[in-house]
Amino acid sequence: MTIGVPKEIKRQEHRVALSPSAAYQLCRRGHRVVVERDAGVGAGYSNAEYEQAGAVLVSEASAVYAEARLLVKVKEPQPEEYPLLRPDLILFCYLHLAADRTLTEVLLRSGVTAIAYETVELHGRLPLLEPMSEIAGRMSVLVGGYYLARHHGGSGVLLGGVPGVLPGRVVVLGGGTAGVNAARMAQGLGADVTILEVDLERMRFLDITLHTAHTLYSNEAHLMDLLPSVDLLIGAVLVPGARAPRLIRRDMLRRMRPGSVLVDIAIDQGGCAETSRPTTHDDPVFVEEGVIHYCVTNMPAAYARTATQALTHVTYRYVEAIADFGLPEACQRHPGLLRGINIMAGRVTHPAVAEAHQMPYHPPPIHVDPDPYRPDAGTCRP
Repeated sequence: MTIGVPKEIKRQEHRVALSPSAAYQLCRRGHRVVVERDAGVGAGYSNAEYEQAGAVLVSEASAVYAEARLLVKVKEPQPEEYPLLRPDLILFCYLHLAADRTLTEVLLRSGVTAIAYETVELHGRLPLLEPMSEIAGRMSVLVGGYYLARHHGGSGVLLGGVPGVLPGRVVVLGGGTAGVNAARMAQGLGADVTILEVDLERMRFLDITLHTAHTLYSNEAHLMDLLPSVDLLIGAVLVPGARAPRLIRRDMLRRMRPGSVLVDIAIDQGGCAETSRPTTHDDPVFVEEGVIHYCVTNMPAAYARTATQALTHVTYRYVEAIADFGLPEACQRHPGLLRGINIMAGRVTHPAVAEAHQMPYHPPPIHVDPDPYRPDAGTCRP
């Protein structure tokens, strides 16, 4: 199979979908890997490294799209790339379609088979989303602390405090992968950390593993009580494949102190605050109701080298399976991949995306036989 790797063109997106080592492994298996020139430069990978791995370098994205049967990207196609999509192409990348009706409609019209990293499942987990959630969670505390500085318009609170001065207060909405990584970073800095969560078993786990962080059942009353004293609020709520729930209304935000910071990690899925809107690394923040909002939709791109390595480590097995066996057999071997198919044959094939846009839902036309001896068994749901 021919696997294509275009250069990412989203603003300040420096990650690349395949590292040279992953390209090497695919070439060793007899596949053809076509890489757009300079696709890996932002992540520290030179053109020469891809050539040494056996990849073919081309100068135009159009050539990558034209030759590829399987197109592997990091972020969703941008408007300039829409005309390059075609019915016999398999697109494998982060899509976040529940928050983007326009892209959903473009993919439906193109006839492309669109597989979203963020909805591939393995034993109830989202293995292709987790490493980026880990990076975004850890990064949220770094950028939050940065924008709390007075010369950036913040309140001037140092999250860790100093002897004789209380530390800053961090509240994390959601105790999933992003939330727990945010809490660990904030705890490591010495901040006062509270995690709001609805899953009692998850709260028990957090209580045991995060020794100095507090857990609190997530509801509006508890959040309203916390907001007046919060310095850094981190939105890390995830509903797999669906639009993020709007937990923070504008009137609630007014309870926060001027100069406090909101980092909305959920912005890829629409954001968990009424006032959130997508931003870029070029212009990452804006102020609403006196609160600094950081809503960058591709946060891990800031640490492109680490993010690329973490991403390719988890995506490679699926890329290899699709290339070796084709999509139907790859789904048979890795049933969780079936949940990743969001668009196929001009139809919405993920229930959360269909619900978000009030579109008809059609299960992917791929049959998977349950096999209790397969490692991925049990992850496929109707």
